Amino acid sequence: MRIALVDDIASELKRLRHMLDIQLARLALDAEISEFCSGKMFLSVAPKKMFDLVFLDIYMEDINGVDTAKELRCFNADCLLVFITSSMEHALDAFRVRAFHYLVKPYKDEELTKLFDEIIHRFPVQDRYIEVKASGSIVRLRFQDILYAEHYQHQIHIYQTNNQKTVTRQTFREFSARLADGHFFSCSRGLIVNLEHVKDFDGTSFILMDGKILPVSRDLAKAARMAFGDFLFDRRTDT
Repeated sequence: MRIALVDDIASELKRLRHMLDIQLARLALDAEISEFCSGKMFLSVAPKKMFDLVFLDIYMEDINGVDTAKELRCFNADCLLVFITSSMEHALDAFRVRAFHYLVKPYKDEELTKLFDEIIHRFPVQDRYIEVKASGSIVRLRFQDILYAEHYQHQIHIYQTNNQKTVTRQTFREFSARLADGHFFSCSRGLIVNLEHVKDFDGTSFILMDGKILPVSRDLAKAARMAFGDFLFDRRTDT
């Protein structure tokens, strides 16, 4: 995920960056953040970067936030745009450039928490990761790189797309809770699969793209079929 912060007041820019870092860590979101002290500086870079999320102050000296947003929409119609301002008088202008949200200064941590809880559903799974302790060090695994994981002899064995396996020691409940984003399904009390890598469900097992077969508990078979169907429907809708 590429995020841009645009504000001509250095202290406000620093404060926003700090608050964003907290939210990204909370949600395990991987992001590249760029900071700009003017609309002109932002627009000189934005056509090449194609940001996914832009926090844009409205009251700036060279080009105000609304005019900056109008130019942004000429080459990037899809990014999420969040206006930051001290007044609501430009709410209609924000609507016209399809703003996603409107933060009024001084905004609080709770407001950003709620905002990012909405944002998390707008971005694909590859922007998320999980960190686990393995072999004495911290390993970061992107959600999209996880095929499945199973609990065996008090450890979690995480199988990845690069044919590697990462082993970490924690409870299965703790591990699976960190993957609760709609792309993973718990097949049993000790097995969880990434639906991104599932080719089919035959009523009793998930069949992965590589042919691996993962059995599903009998009492979870109906839920598994529904979860896989919902996942396929959501993927078709997104495309």
